[in-house]
Amino acid sequence: MRPMNRRVVITAALTGAADSPAKSPHVPVTPQQIADDAIAAARAGAAVVHVHVRHPETGIRSRDVALYREAAGLIRASDVDVVLNLTAGMGGDLVVDDEDPLKPVDGTDLVSQHDRMPHVEELRPDIATLDCGSYNFGDGQALYVSTTAMLREGAKRFQELGVKPELEVFDTGQLWFAKVLHDEGLVDDPALVQLCMGVPYGAPADVGVLQAMVNLLPADAQFTSFALGRDQLPWVAQSVLLGGHARVGLEDNLYLSRGVKATNAQLVERAVTIVESLGAEVATPDQAREIFGLGAR
Repeated sequence: MRPMNRRVVITAALTGAADSPAKSPHVPVTPQQIADDAIAAARAGAAVVHVHVRHPETGIRSRDVALYREAAGLIRASDVDVVLNLTAGMGGDLVVDDEDPLKPVDGTDLVSQHDRMPHVEELRPDIATLDCGSYNFGDGQALYVSTTAMLREGAKRFQELGVKPELEVFDTGQLWFAKVLHDEGLVDDPALVQLCMGVPYGAPADVGVLQAMVNLLPADAQFTSFALGRDQLPWVAQSVLLGGHARVGLEDNLYLSRGVKATNAQLVERAVTIVESLGAEVATPDQAREIFGLGAR
């Protein structure tokens, strides 16, 4: 069993891809809003910001490289140091027809691994994500598609680019394959794993399940875990106590407390309070780079 983590990297997941702008006015949509939230989260104590982009007019999820370029450029041009983590998981959504499962329908955005990564190729973030398997995404006819061949291709290309993959793990089978990528030499030490809990229908947000998944990690791996909604803030403590880091933000939770809608900075501030109340230290961006095995800024 791993000891409690005493130096904790906090990641702020700023906006995600769900229909959350319709549910909270605080969810950033435009590149400027996303960059402003990244800067505010960093000032509040986040060492890492995890970035998706959205269509500025509609708020709908996007893979537009120009939007990533603008958001990343604004963050990098600021006077705030923060580790940049870009999603590379967009382009895996498949929604099948009820009567003809070979027919994709509205909501499908399914492209090759190569076409999920042009913004990573151009912008070379510190970290980018690899979602480590396919799974049923919620109720209905939606799936997320990420095959083992796609993942090997993505991991190899990230390695060539010098971009650290954050291995997004939604269940134990995906963790098994994340270890395969590591064992095959496609992921450099230390492996960086995100244990995503409570996302239907992957691993439930259950402490026993989290402990079992932590026990299966490569010995020198660094991990973060998060849970959704009202479980997000308590999960900061769960993750730290089991030896991990913390992720909060409006991608996964819109509330600071019952009925009180949060900003990203407020969620980071609350995470800092939780971490420090456990007797741990919040890592700086430079410390996060050292812990995760990243290059210098």
